[in-house]
Amino acid sequence: MKPMRTERLILRNWEDRDRALFHRINSDERVMEFFPFRRDRTAADAKMDEFRDWIAEDGYGFAAVEIAATGECIGFVGLLDTDHVPSLPAGTIEIGWRLAPEFWGKGYVTEAAEAWLAFGFETLDLEEIVSFAVADNHRSTAVMKRLGMSADPSSDFDHPSIPDSHPSLKRHVLYRLSRQDWQARKRAAR
Repeated sequence: MKPMRTERLILRNWEDRDRALFHRINSDERVMEFFPFRRDRTAADAKMDEFRDWIAEDGYGFAAVEIAATGECIGFVGLLDTDHVPSLPAGTIEIGWRLAPEFWGKGYVTEAAEAWLAFGFETLDLEEIVSFAVADNHRSTAVMKRLGMSADPSSDFDHPSIPDSHPSLKRHVLYRLSRQDWQARKRAAR
Protein backbone atom coordinates (compact mmCIF):
# COMPACT_ATOMS: atom_id res chain seq x y z
CA MET A 1 0.00 0.00 0.00
CA LYS A 2 1.06 3.53 -0.62
CA PRO A 3 1.20 5.32 2.76
CA MET A 4 -1.64 7.77 3.38
CA ARG A 5 -1.16 11.03 5.21
CA THR A 6 -3.70 12.85 7.36
CA GLU A 7 -3.22 16.07 9.30
CA ARG A 8 -1.32 14.32 12.12
CA LEU A 9 -0.87 10.72 11.01
CA ILE A 10 0.75 8.39 8.50
CA LEU A 11 -1.19 5.21 7.67
CA ARG A 12 1.20 2.57 6.35
CA ASN A 13 2.07 -1.08 6.21
CA TRP A 14 3.69 -2.75 9.19
CA GLU A 15 7.46 -2.65 9.70
CA ASP A 16 9.67 -4.75 11.95
CA ARG A 17 10.14 -1.75 14.26
CA ASP A 18 6.39 -1.98 15.09
CA ARG A 19 6.56 -5.47 16.63
CA ALA A 20 6.80 -4.40 20.29
CA LEU A 21 3.83 -2.04 19.96
CA PHE A 22 1.79 -4.63 18.05
CA HIS A 23 2.42 -7.17 20.81
CA ARG A 24 1.54 -4.63 23.50
CA ILE A 25 -1.83 -3.70 21.99
CA ASN A 26 -2.68 -7.38 21.55
CA SER A 27 -1.83 -8.31 25.14
CA ASP A 28 -2.84 -5.19 27.11
CA GLU A 29 -5.86 -5.86 29.38
CA ARG A 30 -7.46 -2.47 28.68
CA VAL A 31 -7.04 -2.67 24.90
CA MET A 32 -8.24 -6.29 24.78
CA GLU A 33 -11.07 -5.85 27.28
CA PHE A 34 -13.66 -7.01 24.73
CA PHE A 35 -11.64 -9.93 23.34
CA PRO A 36 -11.50 -13.42 24.89
CA PHE A 37 -7.76 -13.84 24.29
CA ARG A 38 -4.39 -12.13 24.70
CA ARG A 39 -1.55 -12.75 22.25
CA ASP A 40 1.92 -13.66 23.45
CA ARG A 41 4.86 -12.26 21.46
CA THR A 42 5.03 -15.22 19.06
CA ALA A 43 1.30 -15.06 18.26
CA ALA A 44 1.43 -11.26 17.92
CA ASP A 45 4.39 -11.45 15.51
CA ALA A 46 2.53 -14.04 13.42
CA LYS A 47 -0.63 -11.86 13.30
CA MET A 48 1.37 -8.76 12.37
CA ASP A 49 3.02 -10.72 9.54
CA GLU A 50 -0.43 -11.84 8.40
CA PHE A 51 -1.69 -8.23 8.40
CA ARG A 52 1.44 -7.08 6.54
CA ASP A 53 0.99 -9.76 3.88
CA TRP A 54 -2.70 -8.95 3.39
CA ILE A 55 -1.90 -5.25 2.98
CA ALA A 56 0.89 -6.02 0.50
CA GLU A 57 -1.45 -8.23 -1.50
CA ASP A 58 -4.72 -6.25 -1.32
CA GLY A 59 -3.49 -2.67 -0.89
CA TYR A 60 -5.47 -2.26 2.33
CA GLY A 61 -5.97 -3.92 5.70
CA PHE A 62 -5.55 -3.17 9.39
CA ALA A 63 -2.60 -0.83 8.83
CA ALA A 64 -0.13 0.77 11.19
CA VAL A 65 -0.92 4.29 12.42
CA GLU A 66 2.13 6.46 12.98
CA ILE A 67 2.25 9.95 14.46
CA ALA A 68 3.82 11.97 11.66
CA ALA A 69 5.66 14.38 13.96
CA THR A 70 7.39 11.67 16.01
CA GLY A 71 7.42 8.52 13.82
CA GLU A 72 5.85 6.60 16.73
CA CYS A 73 3.51 3.73 15.86
CA ILE A 74 0.40 3.93 18.06
CA GLY A 75 -1.78 1.06 16.81
CA PHE A 76 -3.85 0.24 13.75
CA VAL A 77 -6.85 1.42 11.77
CA GLY A 78 -7.99 0.05 8.46
CA LEU A 79 -10.33 -1.92 6.26
CA LEU A 80 -10.64 -5.70 6.22
CA ASP A 81 -12.74 -8.36 4.53
CA THR A 82 -15.31 -9.93 6.88
CA ASP A 83 -15.11 -13.50 5.60
CA HIS A 84 -14.81 -14.66 9.24
CA VAL A 85 -18.39 -13.50 9.98
CA PRO A 86 -20.86 -15.88 8.29
CA SER A 87 -23.87 -13.62 8.96
CA LEU A 88 -22.43 -10.93 6.65
CA PRO A 89 -22.62 -11.25 2.86
CA ALA A 90 -19.45 -12.19 0.98
CA GLY A 91 -17.47 -9.12 0.00
CA THR A 92 -18.52 -7.06 3.03
CA ILE A 93 -15.71 -4.77 4.22
CA GLU A 94 -15.35 -3.64 7.82
CA ILE A 95 -13.47 -0.72 9.30
CA GLY A 96 -11.70 -1.45 12.58
CA TRP A 97 -9.09 -0.11 14.97
CA ARG A 98 -6.95 -0.76 18.01
CA LEU A 99 -4.70 1.82 19.70
CA ALA A 100 -2.43 1.81 22.73
CA PRO A 101 -4.37 3.35 25.67
CA GLU A 102 -2.16 6.42 26.05
CA PHE A 103 -3.40 7.53 22.61
CA TRP A 104 -7.12 7.15 23.35
CA GLY A 105 -9.28 10.26 23.44
CA LYS A 106 -7.11 12.31 21.09
CA GLY A 107 -9.15 11.84 17.91
CA TYR A 108 -6.54 9.66 16.21
CA VAL A 109 -8.92 6.78 15.41
CA THR A 110 -11.53 9.11 13.92
CA GLU A 111 -8.89 10.95 11.88
CA ALA A 112 -7.40 7.75 10.50
CA ALA A 113 -10.81 6.14 9.94
CA GLU A 114 -11.98 9.14 7.90
CA ALA A 115 -9.03 8.59 5.56
CA TRP A 116 -9.86 4.89 5.27
CA LEU A 117 -13.52 5.63 4.55
CA ALA A 118 -12.44 7.92 1.72
CA PHE A 119 -10.15 5.18 0.40
CA GLY A 120 -12.92 2.60 0.62
CA PHE A 121 -15.55 4.67 -1.12
CA GLU A 122 -13.35 6.52 -3.63
CA THR A 123 -10.57 4.05 -4.45
CA LEU A 124 -12.17 0.67 -3.80
CA ASP A 125 -15.57 1.93 -5.04
CA LEU A 126 -17.39 0.24 -2.16
CA GLU A 127 -21.13 0.72 -1.74
CA GLU A 128 -21.01 0.19 2.01
CA ILE A 129 -18.57 -0.17 4.92
CA VAL A 130 -19.58 -1.78 8.20
CA SER A 131 -18.15 -1.89 11.69
CA PHE A 132 -19.01 -4.06 14.65
CA ALA A 133 -18.08 -4.42 18.28
CA VAL A 134 -19.14 -6.15 21.47
CA ALA A 135 -22.43 -4.58 22.52
CA ASP A 136 -20.89 -3.07 25.71
CA ASN A 137 -17.89 -1.54 23.89
CA HIS A 138 -19.15 2.03 24.09
CA ARG A 139 -15.79 3.57 23.15
CA SER A 140 -15.85 1.84 19.75
CA THR A 141 -19.53 2.49 19.09
CA ALA A 142 -18.95 6.18 19.89
CA VAL A 143 -16.32 6.27 17.13
CA MET A 144 -18.75 4.58 14.73
CA LYS A 145 -21.33 7.28 15.47
CA ARG A 146 -18.73 10.07 14.99
CA LEU A 147 -17.97 8.56 11.57
CA GLY A 148 -21.63 8.91 10.61
CA MET A 149 -22.35 5.18 10.82
CA SER A 150 -25.83 4.01 11.78
CA ALA A 151 -26.72 1.12 14.05
CA ASP A 152 -28.53 -1.76 12.36
CA PRO A 153 -30.03 -3.77 15.25
CA SER A 154 -31.62 -6.26 12.85
CA SER A 155 -28.08 -7.30 11.84
CA ASP A 156 -26.57 -7.62 15.33
CA PHE A 157 -25.03 -11.07 15.74
CA ASP A 158 -23.29 -13.51 18.02
CA HIS A 159 -19.68 -13.57 16.86
CA PRO A 160 -18.76 -17.11 15.78
CA SER A 161 -15.15 -16.81 17.01
CA ILE A 162 -16.13 -16.04 20.60
CA PRO A 163 -16.18 -19.21 22.72
CA ASP A 164 -19.14 -20.03 24.93
CA SER A 165 -16.84 -19.51 27.91
CA HIS A 166 -17.17 -15.73 27.30
CA PRO A 167 -20.94 -15.17 26.88
CA SER A 168 -20.71 -11.42 27.63
CA LEU A 169 -18.45 -10.98 24.58
CA LYS A 170 -20.54 -12.93 22.06
CA ARG A 171 -23.19 -10.35 21.12
CA HIS A 172 -21.92 -7.80 18.59
CA VAL A 173 -23.67 -4.69 17.37
CA LEU A 174 -23.38 -3.80 13.69
CA TYR A 175 -23.09 -0.28 12.27
CA ARG A 176 -23.30 0.61 8.58
CA LEU A 177 -22.27 3.51 6.36
CA SER A 178 -23.34 3.67 2.73
CA ARG A 179 -21.37 5.54 0.10
CA GLN A 180 -24.44 7.75 -0.45
CA ASP A 181 -24.63 8.70 3.24
CA TRP A 182 -20.87 9.26 3.38
CA GLN A 183 -21.02 11.58 0.34
CA ALA A 184 -23.97 13.51 1.83
CA ARG A 185 -22.03 13.92 5.08
CA LYS A 186 -18.99 15.22 3.17
CA ARG A 187 -21.12 17.72 1.25
CA ALA A 188 -22.77 18.97 4.46
CA ALA A 189 -19.34 19.50 6.07
CA ARG A 190 -18.18 21.89 3.35
